[in-house]
Amino acid sequence: MAISVIGVGSGLPLDELLSDLRASENIALQQIKTRQADVQNRISAYGKIKSAFEAFQKAGQTLSKEGTFGAFKANTSAESFSATAETSAVSGQYNITVESLANTQTLVAQGLASRTDANGTDGVITFTFGDGSTKTLDLTGKDTSIDGIIEAINADDSLGVQATVLNDGSATPYRLMLSSTETGTDAAITQIDITGNTDGAGSPLEDLLNFGTAGSTLQEQAASNAEITVNGITITSQTNSIEDAIEGVKLNLTEANPGKIETLSITRDDSTAKSSIETFVKAYNALQGTIKSLTSYNTETQTANTLTGDSMARRIQNEAREIVNSFTSSGDVRTLSQMGITTNLTSGELTIDQEKLTAALENNLGDVQNLLTGGNGIATRLEQSAENILDANGLIAAATNGAKSISERLQEQFETTSARIDARMANYKQQFSALDGMIAEMNSLSSYLTQQMGMLGNLSSGNKE
Repeated sequence: MAISVIGVGSGLPLDELLSDLRASENIALQQIKTRQADVQNRISAYGKIKSAFEAFQKAGQTLSKEGTFGAFKANTSAESFSATAETSAVSGQYNITVESLANTQTLVAQGLASRTDANGTDGVITFTFGDGSTKTLDLTGKDTSIDGIIEAINADDSLGVQATVLNDGSATPYRLMLSSTETGTDAAITQIDITGNTDGAGSPLEDLLNFGTAGSTLQEQAASNAEITVNGITITSQTNSIEDAIEGVKLNLTEANPGKIETLSITRDDSTAKSSIETFVKAYNALQGTIKSLTSYNTETQTANTLTGDSMARRIQNEAREIVNSFTSSGDVRTLSQMGITTNLTSGELTIDQEKLTAALENNLGDVQNLLTGGNGIATRLEQSAENILDANGLIAAATNGAKSISERLQEQFETTSARIDARMANYKQQFSALDGMIAEMNSLSSYLTQQMGMLGNLSSGNKE
């Protein structure tokens, strides 16, 4: 009968010895696993630094965005308009009255008994607008019914006209309605001409859409322009969105309040710049904190961290410090410290004196902007540094790829070592099995001989009797 557990036949602890040998051999594998874990931790740490630097770079890009510095704010409690201010605005106060809003034109045709019957055959409709432009709609070979005209007009966005049908409930209820898509007199139709349409006796389309000439058959609700007064000066506009009345200010008219004066004030708004600077400082501190935690060494426990002594991490840390410590050669604000941002010597983090920062933005905005976003400014230098650090062939990518190569070699080493140990253990097991079987046979033979000797002894004693 085969022996399933080594040592059963011989009575020796061969199975336990085999397990001890496996544990001893596995020490080499555990050492490789430990090194693999260290390498994976290093790769993860590089990823953390990359994320922190990307956030730092993004904060620098925000500083350079148009509108971050020199923004203006429009303040008003007006009911008839809202306002927004751009960087080209000028501080000031304005008294505004919205006398009238800009409206669209509508034209309504006389009623017809059917909306699906053709109004003659073919025809080209020419629309002339208030600005002198013309647009044509060719119905040659197409449906000339009210429904057909509506479909053709609404399918052509370039016309600047929309169409629908009204039902007035009379014997001839279907009335074609045309509306300009934009407000103001320039977008209004001033004349409609029909050519090439006939039913054999006349032109039904011309009868339906006669406008702008003697005997017009369309009922008009005329377009109107917006009219406002700004500090007593009358201003008209084709639309209810007025962008050029006040420099750098866009007015959006919402309702007419003839004779009612409402106030608009334009003031400098440094809140966006201040918020962007605070975000930049926060991102810098986060980067430095990340690198510090990954490269620190605990002197009490004498234990290193994942990137302790890593040259790449230290280089990025130093580059970031150099960036924020850069300066310009002119102006009253040439360094971050002169705008209230200083380095804490203990933690290495930047701290902000809010009063100094506010004063620098109010009194030396140009210098602050030049220091941060000028040709050799902090944000500019950061963007240049980011190319060397974050690019596909940059510092972090090179370090990460190097660590990945080590990890791959360790995996190959692990697999090779594991295979070698398996082969060695198989050999041990074979040898132990052979030893177990041999000792078992010897024990069996010994038992047999002992039994035979006993029997011989018994026979000898019997003969003597």
